[in-house]
Amino acid sequence: MYLPRQLGSLHDLPDTPEAYDAVLADVVEQALARITPEGNLEHPDCVDDIGDTSLGITSLLALAWHRTKDPRLPEAVRRSTDFHLRERVYTDDNPGYPNLRVRNSGYPYARYTLAPGAHPIGDWPSTVWALLQAVNLLDLADGLLDEEQTDAVREMARGYWRWLTQATFFNPQDAANQAIGCVVGGLMLARHLPRHDAQGMRNGARALYASMIQRNQVWDRGAPLPPEHGGAYDNNYGPISLSFLAQAHRVTRSEVFSQDGEALAHYLDARLTTGGFDFGGPRYSEQHSGFESVLGLRYFGHRIGADLGRYRGDTLWGRHAVKPDGGVDGHFAWMLVWQIQDTTPWHRTPSTRPSRHQLRAGGVSVAFDSKMTPSLIEADGTYHLPAAVDRQHGFGPVVDGFLLCRPMGETRVRDVRADGLTAKLVTKPVVTRDHVLRHVQSLYVTDGTRLWTTVAVERLPGEPYLLAGLPYLSDDGDGLRRIADAEVTSAGDLRLTHPAAEGPEFFDARADTTQELAAFALAADPRGYGNPDEGWSHLVASTAIEATPAPGAPDDLNVFAVRYGGSGEVFDPVFTRTPEGLKVRTEAFTAVIGDPAGDERGEPTLTLRA
Repeated sequence: MYLPRQLGSLHDLPDTPEAYDAVLADVVEQALARITPEGNLEHPDCVDDIGDTSLGITSLLALAWHRTKDPRLPEAVRRSTDFHLRERVYTDDNPGYPNLRVRNSGYPYARYTLAPGAHPIGDWPSTVWALLQAVNLLDLADGLLDEEQTDAVREMARGYWRWLTQATFFNPQDAANQAIGCVVGGLMLARHLPRHDAQGMRNGARALYASMIQRNQVWDRGAPLPPEHGGAYDNNYGPISLSFLAQAHRVTRSEVFSQDGEALAHYLDARLTTGGFDFGGPRYSEQHSGFESVLGLRYFGHRIGADLGRYRGDTLWGRHAVKPDGGVDGHFAWMLVWQIQDTTPWHRTPSTRPSRHQLRAGGVSVAFDSKMTPSLIEADGTYHLPAAVDRQHGFGPVVDGFLLCRPMGETRVRDVRADGLTAKLVTKPVVTRDHVLRHVQSLYVTDGTRLWTTVAVERLPGEPYLLAGLPYLSDDGDGLRRIADAEVTSAGDLRLTHPAAEGPEFFDARADTTQELAAFALAADPRGYGNPDEGWSHLVASTAIEATPAPGAPDDLNVFAVRYGGSGEVFDPVFTRTPEGLKVRTEAFTAVIGDPAGDERGEPTLTLRA
């Protein structure tokens, strides 16, 4: 089976003016064929996320007219604008909406679902989206809307802002992408207001950003992040937040948005594999966004000098939202407008900036979590997740069922590049189940094609082994194919194990399921509202690659040596004790891992040569 949403890298989609004109031409033809006598441009199958969609198509038609002057478009823009003003603006409270601060305010809002009382919880983000569609239309109104229509759209947008910021609690779903989107809407609306009102609007939007978004940032892997549905980062919403930060910076040139956007971009670059796959999040784990991410990835990738466009998006939504029949949907249409208006080019080469939480060279990458345990290993077009044993997750030595990867002190990291090789040494103090302190030193070396992992620890009792990952995906054309085995070689014995028990808490890689589906099955809340990251943490056991200690290591050490990739090549590493530390010699390199006590600053040393 294949992952249904993570397809091609987003920077592979053509983004020339001619390509965007072709996209708009397709939208125009679909819209003109669809528009009803009343001016409705909604997809006929649209039920949820509907409150902003007709207006979104209207804004795309307005943009197309400015680029082509197609004589068919002004009448369609005016008629569809009137439809939204007449049929899709609600001022009576939606029955059951739980987040009101003021009842019967009379302020306009947009509904997630048109039926009264049907899923009203989605009205806050739907109103943000409608605000953004409205301000885009105001930006494009010249030559299309008459003065009366323009005034009506402006007043509607002001009413949306009041409803979002006065009549309801701000950001009730704790979703930073929605909150930043609201701030962007206020900043863009300010450009259409008289000077005094405009400054008040800007001040209010900036104050909301500082108090409700920045103040609530959460930290992961050393980076301050906008929180998404209660978590640090979400693979769907995180890049969307990046796009909102890009637009906020485009509108204001304010350093606060560039700094926060660059911090998020560096974080994303570190956690993202070379092949563009990533997983995890408090709302969506593997359902990556598409066109909604392009602006942020392209804009901030260029600013930080990183190839963020390698991100595998949902290319079914590569240009705009679509329904299952392939027909255009106006949801999130402002993102297509903004990415067409922005001419920032993709930065297509990897960042040269060293990253504590990533090792990357060529087609190999290791992303590390905040505890410097690999969260994702990629080599030879294959992706490995942390395996699970007895409710413990990670990569590392296992002794008597206890996984040694959780640090009980400062974790030291040393990065080295030499002779075309890239290496990272991670030294962790860990405590065994019987409270004995051990120093686990993990060396990761790559030549851009293969990855060598050497793990050394003071000799352990019993029959220890290295938990070396859960084989999960492989590149296959424009998709990612689920796998249950991988090309891995060990200096000791190697085995692939699968859970003996059945149930959602046991992940067998041979089953036709995905990490996301398994995680939602273990989450406390329904799919779409639960937390896949939290659900996955409840996994008891998984398919796992296990490697026994390598022969010939010094008597006082257990050394595990595993190579990912390099099919058919000899792998027979040699380990010797030297005054400088543990010498590791493989077919491709010689490395010396310094004593865990480190140098005069307590930092373990590493030397490397081909």
